[in-house]
Amino acid sequence: MTASVTKDEDLIRMYLSTHKNMYFEMLYQRYAGKVFRRCYSLTKCSAKAEDYTHDIFLRVHTNLNNFKERSTFSTWLYSISYNYCMDQIRQGNRMTTVTIDEELAHMIADESDTEQHEEQLQTLTLAIQTISNEEVKLLELKYEHDLDIKEIARRYNLKDSAVKMRLKRTRDKIREQYTYRLNF
Repeated sequence: MTASVTKDEDLIRMYLSTHKNMYFEMLYQRYAGKVFRRCYSLTKCSAKAEDYTHDIFLRVHTNLNNFKERSTFSTWLYSISYNYCMDQIRQGNRMTTVTIDEELAHMIADESDTEQHEEQLQTLTLAIQTISNEEVKLLELKYEHDLDIKEIARRYNLKDSAVKMRLKRTRDKIREQYTYRLNF
């Protein structure tokens, strides 16, 4: 291994042509920490982040021949990491089980729960009022009209990544305002 082989894409090509694990291990060493931090930021659980990191690298290893260099390796890896974590989180949310007693307790809401929900809804409404009309419209297109990212990007003449980032930033603004207002 020469010092001149430093680019991720070169390591991938060398691994695919020789199947020597040292090339893949170099990629792992470069990115395992970043993938772990990404997983941890989404799960807030170091055990899950560690498991997800290993699963992601197994997936990457298995699908490395599908990397077509349309983007950088780090972008491709980030996309796989994010999608894998979100799939696991969604799957975990779907698999939530409750006993019949808990379900009945939720069905019979007492007044304090109703008042609390109303207060939370009012707080959320106030938080949403702090964002711009354009941001509101973007959220409406995504969540009320159920348009996909590509369609929204086409309507605004933007790249998909720009729409995703605007949606994320808008959700973050609302979350920040909501949390701020709940605490005061």
